[in-house]
Amino acid sequence: MKVLIAVTHLLGAGHLTRAAALARAFSSARHEVALVSGGMPSSLIPHDGFAFVQLPPVKTIGTDFRTLLDESGQPADEAYRAERRARLVEAFDAHRPDLLVTELFPLGRRVLADEFLALLERAHAALRRPVVACSVRDILVAPSRPDRIAEAHGRLRRFYDAVFVHGDPALAPLEASWPVDEDIRPLLRYTGYVDEGGPARPVKARNGILVSGGSSAASLPLYRAAMAAAALLPEHPWRILVGRGVGEAEFGAIRDAAPPHAAVERARPDFRSLLAGAQVSVSQAGYNTVVDLLRTGPSAVLVPFEAGNETEQRLRAERLKAMAGAEIVPEGDLSPERLAAAVARALETSPEPQATIALDGAARTVALAEDLVRATPAVHLAWDWGPFQDALDRAADAGRRPTFWWRDDDAAAQTPTLDRLLALARRYEAGLALAVIPADIEPSLRPTLRGAEGVSLLVHGLRHANHAPPREKKAEFGSHRPLDTLAADAREGLERARLALGPRLLPVFVPPWNRVAPDILERLPALGYRGVSTFRDRQAPEAAPGLRQVNAHVDPIDWHGSRSLADPDAVIGSLALAVRSRVSGTADLREPIGFLTHHRVHDEAVWAFCERLLERLSRNTIRMKEAEALFSTDNGSSRDDDALWS
Repeated sequence: MKVLIAVTHLLGAGHLTRAAALARAFSSARHEVALVSGGMPSSLIPHDGFAFVQLPPVKTIGTDFRTLLDESGQPADEAYRAERRARLVEAFDAHRPDLLVTELFPLGRRVLADEFLALLERAHAALRRPVVACSVRDILVAPSRPDRIAEAHGRLRRFYDAVFVHGDPALAPLEASWPVDEDIRPLLRYTGYVDEGGPARPVKARNGILVSGGSSAASLPLYRAAMAAAALLPEHPWRILVGRGVGEAEFGAIRDAAPPHAAVERARPDFRSLLAGAQVSVSQAGYNTVVDLLRTGPSAVLVPFEAGNETEQRLRAERLKAMAGAEIVPEGDLSPERLAAAVARALETSPEPQATIALDGAARTVALAEDLVRATPAVHLAWDWGPFQDALDRAADAGRRPTFWWRDDDAAAQTPTLDRLLALARRYEAGLALAVIPADIEPSLRPTLRGAEGVSLLVHGLRHANHAPPREKKAEFGSHRPLDTLAADAREGLERARLALGPRLLPVFVPPWNRVAPDILERLPALGYRGVSTFRDRQAPEAAPGLRQVNAHVDPIDWHGSRSLADPDAVIGSLALAVRSRVSGTADLREPIGFLTHHRVHDEAVWAFCERLLERLSRNTIRMKEAEALFSTDNGSSRDDDALWS
């Protein structure tokens, strides 16, 4: 499936780190992923295995999340934010995901509601609406105003199919931080903690104190207090890892103030191994830090970030204290003496045995998402386009470029399904031939087609009425009726269609049920027709003198069973066979491959297959040929269409 994850981190990089971990997990499971980031670029987050889209970035200073700044530190004005919205929607249109994931919104990032809502509106207006999920950490910061909570819940009900909670209720149920009501409870899917740190190097014995902070400058007070606390505990080695969000001047000042038994370094990629070898960890209580602690198990001293009335880290620290005996030093009480005393207590104790906490959150998120998408009829993960792609590749190797065209039968009036068909053709710039039933044409059809580029109109019999005897295959223009009667109906069909549809009509005859008496074909040119289209490989470019034949060959509907999508492997196999047979010469090399649909009976599975085919062709720079070009004539004779395959 195709996955789009939208995230904007404003202070540290924790949100982006977790979103990127999910992107890599989906990619590892062989899904096609795009990660759209609206926060400041970070060289520390690898983008391997998935597409990465950077929006014009925004950030905040401290905990003022209401004031968005651009990359230069100036307030992000409306033009800047409009550009972000446009780029976000463009990313959706370019990727056309089966699964859309918004990180934190609508349970956070209210300041970015305009762009997230633009994305969600676009998703719900798409021809094939993706499954929509919200991705949140274990602990949230709930608004103090009830109306804002109600607003968030309303957006969940309106737009979302699930909320992935990246935590374990054994440690922190979402109810501990957010007022979960019966409206949103059914949406919750606990995934476990998202842990991408990898295994730590095993150690024989733990030693020393490891101090770490997040990726922002918010950890500066912790680093400074740790330097002074280290001087109070000289008998133990200390290592202070300073995040990249701290400027060089501050980093240099901390390093210069370090006592001899304290090493000061920048954050390192082997952090988890260092943590596994430490006797005590001193840190904040951010999401990724607590995952590292749960994985490696040192004694923990937590100094949760609490500026600006932030409660997330304090709550997480309290839960970890209750479960594993962690020490807590409130940020407001932080001093070298208090920190040194907490470290001394931690040195004297061993971590308490921990309950089993799920740390496979990335893989579990992928599995849950796959289940959600499989349960949505519009998308099927098991479709294997390999045989079709292999046939296209072999045709290219042989110097042949296959031509495809698209015929849709039974049009008569403006309907939502016709609108959807036209929009799908417009999205992929695909030529589309509509076979219109002349006797059923309603006044709404002509204005609906006004301005529809690349759409041609064909004559679909007269009334689409079955005249075959019982127990015989249906036919309107079969051999069951006199030839003169068939000719009269064919003439009437062309006249009615011309009168109703005007010059956009092509004089091409499409017999209902694709069955036609051979004798009537010779009469059609004299009646004003210049082409015919049925369903099979043609025997010659002309079905009769002056009557060009371009047929359809692949129909995705299971007409004799479910009337939904036929076996997709079989349909894809038919497409592949149509390409291979033309390259090998077992079918007419010059005849375009016709894809036949019936918009009036499509369900979501058929719509999805149609879009996937158009998308596959687009990837190979192939678009559906317009019928007007296929049925054109030069000086009254059939044109040589070798060029269509060159």
